[in-house]
Amino acid sequence: MTDEELWALANGGDTEAEEELVKRYSVTVRVCARPYFLTGGDSEDLIQEGMFGLLSALRHFDPQKYVSFKTYAERCINSRLVTAIRTASRFKHRPLNDSISFESPQFDERQILSTGNLRDPEEMVITRELTEELRSALYAKLTKLERGVLSLYLEGLSYTDIAARRGISVKSVDNAVQRIRRKLSAV
Repeated sequence: MTDEELWALANGGDTEAEEELVKRYSVTVRVCARPYFLTGGDSEDLIQEGMFGLLSALRHFDPQKYVSFKTYAERCINSRLVTAIRTASRFKHRPLNDSISFESPQFDERQILSTGNLRDPEEMVITRELTEELRSALYAKLTKLERGVLSLYLEGLSYTDIAARRGISVKSVDNAVQRIRRKLSAV
């Protein structure tokens, strides 16, 4: 069946035809999302946005306009991706995009202190030692670049400022932060 025939069935309420179109175009969504970078997000967020674009194409396609479903779907997918990127990179979202918690809830010193006895000096020393061991274990797993990025980030610098200081791209900073997150979760 052609895409247009499947669309006609899906438009008539056939969920299997709609699912088939989504399956056919899931690769197209991934291909369209690949060259983009979403500040504060990852590739799966972009793929999800692309899927929303595909669903929009399924809902609003008009075969009377003399354009193929494939062309219309690609246009909707790309349009949704660009809109998502513009929305994410607006200045008003900067605090959300630049802030990342490096603290894992199970290793948060404040949480450990709040569950322990604050008046017990022994518990406080043990907590500090545990925290320092975890930091040491994390730093041992980090590369020189990742340690530098983490140090600057913990000083409160944004991705842009870190990139300028280290002489690397903002994307490299984001990649380093993502690797740090994965390594932190493995510690």
